[in-house]
Amino acid sequence: MNSNENLISCSINLEWQTPQGTTGRKIAYKSGHVRIIRNEFRKMFIEIGTGKSTASTKLEVKGIVVHNKFMNDGKASIKFPEERCTLFLSNAPPSALVGFLKTIFVKMTGEKNISNNNLSLRAQLLSNKPRSFEEISPVTNAEIDNAKEKLSRGTDTTPSPSSRKRKKSETNHDHKAPAAKKLYAPSPLPNQELTDEQKKVLDACLSGRNVFFTGSAGTGKSFLLKKIIAALPPDVTYPTASTGVAACHIGGTTLHQFAGIGSGEATLENCYDKASKPAAARVWRRCKHLIIDEISMIDGNFFEKIEAVARYIRKNDKPFGGIQLILCGDFFQLPPVVKKDANSKIPKVRFCFQTPVWKKCIQISYELTQVHRQNDMKFIDILNNIRVGNITSEISEKLLATSKQVIEQNGILATRLCSHTQDADSINQSKLSNLPGDSKVFEAEDSDKSMSYILDQQTTVPSTLVLKVGAQVMLMKNINIASGLVNGARGVVAGFREGLPVVKFRNNKDYVAKHERWMVKSIHGGTIIRKQIPLKLAWAFSIHKSQGLTLDCVEMSLSRVFEAGQAYVALSRAQSLETLRVLDMKSSQVYANPDVLNFYRRFKEQLDITEYIALGTKENKGKKVQKLKSNVWLNKKPLVCIS
Repeated sequence: MNSNENLISCSINLEWQTPQGTTGRKIAYKSGHVRIIRNEFRKMFIEIGTGKSTASTKLEVKGIVVHNKFMNDGKASIKFPEERCTLFLSNAPPSALVGFLKTIFVKMTGEKNISNNNLSLRAQLLSNKPRSFEEISPVTNAEIDNAKEKLSRGTDTTPSPSSRKRKKSETNHDHKAPAAKKLYAPSPLPNQELTDEQKKVLDACLSGRNVFFTGSAGTGKSFLLKKIIAALPPDVTYPTASTGVAACHIGGTTLHQFAGIGSGEATLENCYDKASKPAAARVWRRCKHLIIDEISMIDGNFFEKIEAVARYIRKNDKPFGGIQLILCGDFFQLPPVVKKDANSKIPKVRFCFQTPVWKKCIQISYELTQVHRQNDMKFIDILNNIRVGNITSEISEKLLATSKQVIEQNGILATRLCSHTQDADSINQSKLSNLPGDSKVFEAEDSDKSMSYILDQQTTVPSTLVLKVGAQVMLMKNINIASGLVNGARGVVAGFREGLPVVKFRNNKDYVAKHERWMVKSIHGGTIIRKQIPLKLAWAFSIHKSQGLTLDCVEMSLSRVFEAGQAYVALSRAQSLETLRVLDMKSSQVYANPDVLNFYRRFKEQLDITEYIALGTKENKGKKVQKLKSNVWLNKKPLVCIS
């Protein structure tokens, strides 16, 4: 934890209640600052202001009540009973808000009894010290451990549910800091700490630059993207993706839903008309940060149209109408789905980087290189070669040698990755019908039945799940990483307990699959929810549907792949060569798109050869510099390299 967690910037509302219970005085800041400070007597305060010359408001952190149910949406409130005042925070970067509330909790939990820790009231009144404040010190690991230890014993700051009513009747001055279980709940994501290269990307995004970051499969792109989203104000940040499943994974919507222009195949004038409708125009005008995941699957023509729409609706001639762009994806993976031209048997793919708009918009690019999904360097080397279409006879031999491997374990069969979705569906239905015994049907509970089709498209679980004992299944949500119950883990239905499926996983762990929730956000701020068993039939899966998954037992036939990057996506789902079985393959079918190869060749040359420094920095003084012949711009200034 660092000192930045002592201060947050967000929208602020302060309300004071009269003794009669009506609202009296009010203060509102559309953009304000809240920080934690101490006075010379070691009393803790929250200071509220704008950071300008206007006077700030200071409220003592004493007997506060924190409501943090919606802190992951950037909202929280803090009641100060003695002051009859409530502080409402909104549009705060969620990660900053969680850190801020955690700091309050830790500092309050670590406080000793006030009568022992501070001077007496008489001593304070007689003190001739000037009234001064200083920023509170950053939370240390020792303080966190101390807070957790007190939490395990039960403290006044975090009353247990069983004693909450009793404590409330005893006193009105309980120190109710943020719910500790929620603050310290372990994240379902692995690799909690960002790597150095991931931190550089995060810093660039927070500086307001238009960023594109890429990386091979398993380098933590989605993990980093979630961190970036959590660090930005939610009310003006719109996470989107090329597909519904990818959008749901980062808590956003599809780019097509956000844009409000349908498929984008209409004329530009027609797109202007569609985006000018009040609901769509409101979203475009509010947006300050547009995030697009899986950018490789966005058609270049659509990308150009939404850029023009952004300038038109926002009445701003800057690229994308002045919106900050944060793009993520790997162009070596699946390309855009393009309709066939009537005069051509092979549809012409146009990537986003092939448009003039790309060069105008992207200010700085990064590549993540540290692979987290696989640990075997030999396998990683094979994948890196497959990624760029470099398949040698040695690589072919190593992959085909896996065809004889027995990778089944504890009754779990290998999932067959298919190049065509209908093949995967056909295999799953055939295998399920051939199993003996009765079927159990699990219907999803959708918060809005009229939105079930959208939930089918944007969540990974079906509206209707049919299971039998012996069904091969895949877990579709991170449940417990330490126990191996992660998204993509393979298992088999061993039975049913109280109507719920009991699944035995490859690591021999048993799990009673209870209903879990998937939330899909609309661009207008609403949320629709699907509640379903977190399982899917897994005798077979399509390569397209497997993108983003890590599979611990997988087999594939690569002789029928038909797109550039398809073989790479399939192979990179495996954790290792030992958990992979390649049944057959054609070297001619394993290739990379030539346009993508040229793009990354130029991209790599810039990253490898050049050290970027912004003009006008102190480091440049006294050094000979030359302009970089590139379309990359940083902070509206051309980048240079040291010669």
